[in-house]
Amino acid sequence: MIKIYGALVFVLISQIVLSQDYQAEFQQYCETNDTLGQLKVLKKWQSESPKDAELFTNYFNYYFTKSRQELVSLTTTPPNGESYMLKDSTNQTAGYIGSQINYNQSELKKGLDKIDEGIILYPNRLDMRFGKIYVFGQISDWKSFTSEIIKTIEHSSKNQNSWSWTNNEKYAGGEKEFLLDIQNYQLQLYDTGNDNLLKNMREIASSVLKFYPNHIESLSNLSITYLLTGEFDKGIKPLLRAEKINPKDFIVLGNIAQGYKLKGDKKKAIEYYEKTAKYGDERAREYARQQIRELKE
Repeated sequence: MIKIYGALVFVLISQIVLSQDYQAEFQQYCETNDTLGQLKVLKKWQSESPKDAELFTNYFNYYFTKSRQELVSLTTTPPNGESYMLKDSTNQTAGYIGSQINYNQSELKKGLDKIDEGIILYPNRLDMRFGKIYVFGQISDWKSFTSEIIKTIEHSSKNQNSWSWTNNEKYAGGEKEFLLDIQNYQLQLYDTGNDNLLKNMREIASSVLKFYPNHIESLSNLSITYLLTGEFDKGIKPLLRAEKINPKDFIVLGNIAQGYKLKGDKKKAIEYYEKTAKYGDERAREYARQQIRELKE
């Protein structure tokens, strides 16, 4: 048994060293933008260690980078992102030169297929899942972005947030850090300013609350998706749940007050602004007092 165990350890160490060697070689070709060299390394790597977790992540990065195409365009209106303004002989604006990022769908699919293979073999590799979510965000595929986040949330309940990261190292974060990452994805959706994505935020918040019912941030997110669409009673309800979890959370109390204000219930709005003034920081207290004065006029 001792000899067998020692042999297994030797094999494991050999695989780790092999993986690190290929990663280093692949990175060298990345630094020189040598895609032929990158692919050569990946194919050799695959022939020697076809189930190496890092092989899948590097294939994913290879195809995603290859799919990215930057096109320079001349427009009469300012494009998204950085641009250069052109002037005519009278110093009037004649147009704009800017760049637009497109993605080759065929190459992109190859990358997504590879990372899916990796996730099937290594379902606890959080970097694989987050990498996939990142790509969907980059290409504004918000349906897939949302679906992948929900899959990750569901798996977090199965593995109790015992995740691994690059090179199969243990993920340092726990439940709190994981949910903070999910919150950042929610902010990414919110920052688009697209009201059609409120339903996506609602789906994610509901998924979190299914497994983490006391997550105040998700209760607040759920509330926002209703308050912004004028469904004030539905928006206030999850905030009242959050208040029960933490009666002194002045952000929640302020949001409840705002919900009642939008609804037109001045009495309840004043009640909750008074609670906000009681438990809030200096800025929150000042704002709450201002709102109370206005509501009483």
